[in-house]
Amino acid sequence: MDDTIAAVATAPGEGGIGIIRISGEKAADILGCIFVHREQGTPPMDRQAFEFKSRCLYYGNIVDAATSEVIDEVLAVYMKAPATYTKEDVVEINCHGSMISLRKTLELILRHGARLADRGEFTKRAFLNGRIDLSQAEAVMDMISARTDTGFEAAVTQMEGKLSQSIKSIRDEILQLLAHVIVNLDYPDADIEEITYAQLEKALAEIRLGIARLAETAATGKIIREGLNTVIIGKPNVGKSSLMNALVRESRAIVTEIPGTTRDTIEEIININDIPIKLIDTAGIRQTEDLIERIGIEKSKQSFNKADLVILILNAAEDLTEEDIHIIGHIKAAKTIVLLNKTDLGQFLSEEHVKGLLPDASVIQTAIPEGKGIEALEKEISEFVYGGRVKQRQSVMITNVRHKELLEQARSSIDDALAMCRSGEALDFIEVDIKRAWELLGEIVGDTVSEDIIDEVFSRFCLGK
Repeated sequence: MDDTIAAVATAPGEGGIGIIRISGEKAADILGCIFVHREQGTPPMDRQAFEFKSRCLYYGNIVDAATSEVIDEVLAVYMKAPATYTKEDVVEINCHGSMISLRKTLELILRHGARLADRGEFTKRAFLNGRIDLSQAEAVMDMISARTDTGFEAAVTQMEGKLSQSIKSIRDEILQLLAHVIVNLDYPDADIEEITYAQLEKALAEIRLGIARLAETAATGKIIREGLNTVIIGKPNVGKSSLMNALVRESRAIVTEIPGTTRDTIEEIININDIPIKLIDTAGIRQTEDLIERIGIEKSKQSFNKADLVILILNAAEDLTEEDIHIIGHIKAAKTIVLLNKTDLGQFLSEEHVKGLLPDASVIQTAIPEGKGIEALEKEISEFVYGGRVKQRQSVMITNVRHKELLEQARSSIDDALAMCRSGEALDFIEVDIKRAWELLGEIVGDTVSEDIIDEVFSRFCLGK
């Protein structure tokens, strides 16, 4: 990391401001070569040396010394290491938000000795220089891509180091246990307390509980980060498109009295109680000779087989039809909310009947055009996501698939150690699994992670971050 890097740090496109970031030992020198403070006059200029004070904002021009061309009127700041984002000298230049200005300024910076930064390289340097750990680095990208307040808050919590603290606490417990086991193995005749299998089992069980509590938040965390794939299904003309429009709060899907109007899946991202929802309105499932409609029906079946949540709409004003029974046979009740719709037309189909077919499903009575049951549905979706848990700003939530997999592997290693402990296996074998769990948890925060994994993590970042 001896070289100096630079990149545009703001999103592509036109805007009021565009920021270029430079990091490395040449950052201040490069700024001095291309920046002319307004106190130095206007072109042609006597380019006297200008001393930049750290964390002071300077007003001036970016000038190409070779041609005396003024590229842009800017504000520039120099931040001296180590109290910077990367723990290196950092310069940020606030240009006008023109792609031309940003391109020409960046080209000038590169000509004066910087190189174009790789994806996520600024944050990677912050990690490698010890300012943040790997889980905090990943939280930076989560903050940028957050779709809801809850997703942003979860990323901020991780960025503040609360996940790191939880992992460190568990690793410290494992390390203490590991040290006790190793001492008993290497110095059996020393005057130390001999660890018993009962003590070992108790310690391992407590460690497993700590890992499990974190891992259990992953399902909710994944939804908060990526969104809840929710599919609306039912036979034609039962109210699927009406529900879509009611939840989206606009006429997104065509609503008519003609069965089969929706020929393909319609997708929309919405926010329900601060939960990102990927809502999919499907073609009504029925027997049809229409080729296009049949293709849409097949896509509908594929969608609800992959869904996190299925909303099944039934007509409460009539008995179940063969089409309804066919649909019910293809869904999993554990992840289904049933809407008994059109209750304003009378109720023939009872909740008890539906519960008999789908005992684990939630059932809500609705009259969608009148708005009846919509609030209850949104509340039920929140309950499905949080499972009765109250979301808390300060609580730790696993939102990263990499973290989830490592936690599950660590828990598996502890399970193996517990099994061997209960069967009285030699401590040498138990030690291997305990140490493996410690290493796996270390990969979350970057203490025991390989260079390949580090490169993979930061390759997902945007340029300039």
